[in-house]
Amino acid sequence: MGVIRHPEQRVAILIDTQNLYHSAKNLYKSKVNFGNVVETALGDRKLIRALSYVVNTETGEENAFFEALEKLGIEIKTKDLQIFFGGAKKADWDVGMAVDAIKLAHKVDAIILATGDGDFIPLAEYVKSQGCQVEAITFGRSASGKFKETVDDFIDLDEDPNRFLIGYKPNRKKGNRGLRSQIQKVVGTDTDDF
Repeated sequence: MGVIRHPEQRVAILIDTQNLYHSAKNLYKSKVNFGNVVETALGDRKLIRALSYVVNTETGEENAFFEALEKLGIEIKTKDLQIFFGGAKKADWDVGMAVDAIKLAHKVDAIILATGDGDFIPLAEYVKSQGCQVEAITFGRSASGKFKETVDDFIDLDEDPNRFLIGYKPNRKKGNRGLRSQIQKVVGTDTDDF
C-alpha cells in the first residue's frame, strides 16, 4: 500500500519520547525539536491527537520539558521510573503506545509512530491490517531496518538534522582539517596554495 496524504486525512501521532531523545543525544549530542517533528509528520493533514510518552524521574527535572511539549499541543502520558532492588531502572512505554495505537486505529486514517524501535513491527502490521495507514518518523541511523520496511512511509530525521535538532552544529571543520593535513603530507605544501 502506498502512502496517502490529503488535507481531510485524520492523523494521530504517538511519540516514543525516550527513543527520540536518546537517538538525538547519541547520534548528534543534541536535543530534539519536537515541534518540527510533529509539524513535518503531520503535513497539511488534520491532527486528532499527538501523544508523548514520558517518564517521571526522582528529581522532577523534566517538568519544564513536559510543559514545553504541552504548549506545542502535545498531550503528555507519564509513567514513574521504576527502580528495582540493586539499583536497576526501567521505564518502558511500548505496551502503552501499542494499546493507544490499537484504540485509535478505528478513529483516524493514519497513525504516525515517532520511533524506530523494531518492537513496534507487530503493532504496525496489526494496525495496517485494520485499514489504518502507519507511518514512522525518527532518525534513520538508529531505526530498525525491518520496521522501516513495515510502515507505509518513513521520514528520516537524519536527512535534515538542522530542522529537527536544537543546538545542532555540524562538525565539518574537524573533517576538513584532517583531510587538509593529509594533503599537506602527500603534496608537501600548504593546501591554501591551491
